[in-house]
Amino acid sequence: MSHVVLVDPYAPARGLPPAFLAAGYPCVRLQSTEDVPQVYRGPLDLSDYVTNVVHRGDIADTVRQLSAYDPVAVITGSELGVELADEISEFMGLATNGTKLSAARRDKFEMIERVAEAGLRTPRQVHVTDEAELRAWHREIGGRIVVKPLRSAAGDGVTFCDGPDQSAAALAGIMGRENIFSLPNHGVVAQEYLVGAEYIVNTVSRAGRHHVTDIWGSGRLSANGITDLLVESVLVEADAPGVDALTAYAFAVLDALGIRFGPAHLEIKMTPDGPCLVEVGARISGGELPYFADEAIGASQLDWTVDCYVRPERFDARCGAPYRLKHHFAWSALVSPYRGTLNSYRGIEQIEALPSFRAARILVEPGNAIQPTVNDLTYPLTVTLHHASDGVLQRDLNTIRYLDGAGFYDVDHYQQNG
Repeated sequence: MSHVVLVDPYAPARGLPPAFLAAGYPCVRLQSTEDVPQVYRGPLDLSDYVTNVVHRGDIADTVRQLSAYDPVAVITGSELGVELADEISEFMGLATNGTKLSAARRDKFEMIERVAEAGLRTPRQVHVTDEAELRAWHREIGGRIVVKPLRSAAGDGVTFCDGPDQSAAALAGIMGRENIFSLPNHGVVAQEYLVGAEYIVNTVSRAGRHHVTDIWGSGRLSANGITDLLVESVLVEADAPGVDALTAYAFAVLDALGIRFGPAHLEIKMTPDGPCLVEVGARISGGELPYFADEAIGASQLDWTVDCYVRPERFDARCGAPYRLKHHFAWSALVSPYRGTLNSYRGIEQIEALPSFRAARILVEPGNAIQPTVNDLTYPLTVTLHHASDGVLQRDLNTIRYLDGAGFYDVDHYQQNG
């Protein structure tokens, strides 16, 4: 029997094994590192896989082990597995994005350089490991810049800096620790701060043909010393103003980075000068967005990825058709200002009573330690909303923002951030 190999299928990729199995293809789990990154550690659940193969640095040996399962596709399930999936799929002669541009699909500096070479709008940037160089570049650029690790995800280490002292501190903080994948940081990329609304464009490609599966508008605020902290994702209608420009730009970025097969996740800002890339993930979208899209649209990157690799006729028949919303959908994250022991959330009943309320996901339970929210990994509570009316959805999002704040959290032994 033929199988599909999923490399590092952490977090959002959990829906791919059952989706491929429903199409008649069981999955093999391939681990690109001997140790699972700390952020993903826990009991290893292999119930959706026929086996788990651990790559120990020898491509030929890993391919030999995988060959016993007659793979029809080797796909990354997370940012960490992009390069190994490219290498093995190319080695085995399967549908692949190839290894030529693998580094540019992972390294946030090389990514922007490659897209700029294609003649597309990109932020000014520099790759640095030296404090003096970073200070000098920030003084030359002026204003606000963004400093972030070369290879990470989930907002890890992303720092908005308004002066060279802040940039130097961000560099020291990033270089002095491991990234979210438990790997050492070997440098940072500093980029100009882009002004404009940010969008998430999720796609799936097959043989160079690209399809937009869903687009989300990002809501952000400044809190706990973090500028542009992500707190909302709102599903955008396919015919909304600006979508055509976003789509054309996204497809050009995919071409520039050699993403010809599989899912991709693009973060793009709509600046006064037009779309401009923040970064790309050559993998399925993070968080719960694929599952939210499936509920709100009836399709998502999950089934489109299955079509790409094992149902190409279905992919080709549907590719390019704009998605249609069954209802409006949004995700909202609350922002803790405190460090301490959480007793309760005050006013959660008011959130649950909102007309568009769908579900709340409590990430910090009462009785447990709570910390200030500074990235995607430190939300205490998230809420999903859906409604036939976009106006009702927007009003309820605004209400959640009003209810959230210092008074929402009953915390003992707290220290307010700031």
